[in-house]
Amino acid sequence: MTDKIKENINNPEILERLYRNDRKSFESSFEKIYPEIENSEMAKFWKSRLDFDKTPDKMKSFSGSEVFIMIAVCLLAGFFIKIPDLFNVNLKNFLFYEKNAGIIVFFGLTFYAIWINRNFSHIRLVITILIFVVSIVYINVLPSVKDSASINLAYIHLPLLMWCTYGLVFIEFNLKDRNKRIEYIKHNGDLAILGAIILIAGGALTGITIGLFHAIGINIEKLYFNNIVLVGLVSAPVITTCIIKNYNVLTNKIAPIVASLFSPLVLLTLVIYLIAMAFSAKDPYNDRDFLLIFNLMLIGVMGIIVFSISETSITRKQKFNEMVLFILSIITLIINLIALSAIFYRLSEYGLTPNRLAILGSNILIFGNLILIMIDLFKINFKKSELEKVEMTISKYLPIYILWTLIVVFGFPLIFGMK
Repeated sequence: MTDKIKENINNPEILERLYRNDRKSFESSFEKIYPEIENSEMAKFWKSRLDFDKTPDKMKSFSGSEVFIMIAVCLLAGFFIKIPDLFNVNLKNFLFYEKNAGIIVFFGLTFYAIWINRNFSHIRLVITILIFVVSIVYINVLPSVKDSASINLAYIHLPLLMWCTYGLVFIEFNLKDRNKRIEYIKHNGDLAILGAIILIAGGALTGITIGLFHAIGINIEKLYFNNIVLVGLVSAPVITTCIIKNYNVLTNKIAPIVASLFSPLVLLTLVIYLIAMAFSAKDPYNDRDFLLIFNLMLIGVMGIIVFSISETSITRKQKFNEMVLFILSIITLIINLIALSAIFYRLSEYGLTPNRLAILGSNILIFGNLILIMIDLFKINFKKSELEKVEMTISKYLPIYILWTLIVVFGFPLIFGMK
């Protein structure tokens, strides 16, 4: 899209056709290349046109129907999360939240996204409902045991499958359009940042409310946490999505700033951490808990790299960020190699278990993805390639993660006999 805009910057008819065919892609591509073409009168016109509806006084307000749907979805998600209290479900024997909390959160997000997309077909709606029904039935039929590694892995990975289902709805089942996958990743970054702000505000409100009632001798902690906080947690993603939809100008400005600030800090932290680890008495080879934390850190850093790449692509001054991301990918690869060597060592010493196989599989997938990202970032920094190439690499790799998630959720309990 960027090349097409550059080539036809003085051809208003083609520009208009490009804009009408894919407005979102046109807007994001135009923002990327605007510094290069800002001296063109046609570019100035399109800049004014695209930014006109993004000024604060022109931001959309919430319609009555939108507020009603948002509240309805939140209440429905709140009803589902309160099922144990409403129907006296024994949480110790059934493990309701371990099995269903992720499904409930993504149920709200998915069906709110369906409402946003008014042209959502009946066939897609049936497929979406079927995925949720099969997931709910499957996870609740599994034995409610805490000492089964394969079943616990299914509990942990099922929310990832629901995240994929939400993504399928978000991209309108258009699996061939890789730009929509990147748009989904950016949306998740916005959702995480704004959601964190809302949760912090909600935490402050909770503290103030409990403190005020405590001051007059009324203890409402249990009542407040079991009702308001619990329902609020499953409702927060839907509320956040609604805000992003109506005030996307603000969220689009916040996310790139966070990405540009966070990436250098993460890089610095990782370098210091690797140096400190060399002098530490602990290592991932002999300490199981340390290896688990090590892998969680690896997954977190990988997520930050992916998010930062998707957000850096829409900033104008990105050369510094591109170099930071390249160095960060190298450091993360080193961490990944340490983790993989520790996993292979533990496999040779202690044998194969569901947890070790799951960690090994995820590390190998991340390793392959990181290598491709590092190669692309090298080309961007030293061979004048475009950041869009990295985005395409990320989007192409997403189905591999989905396949692995399906194997862990549905395959591991059968392969390891529920052990």
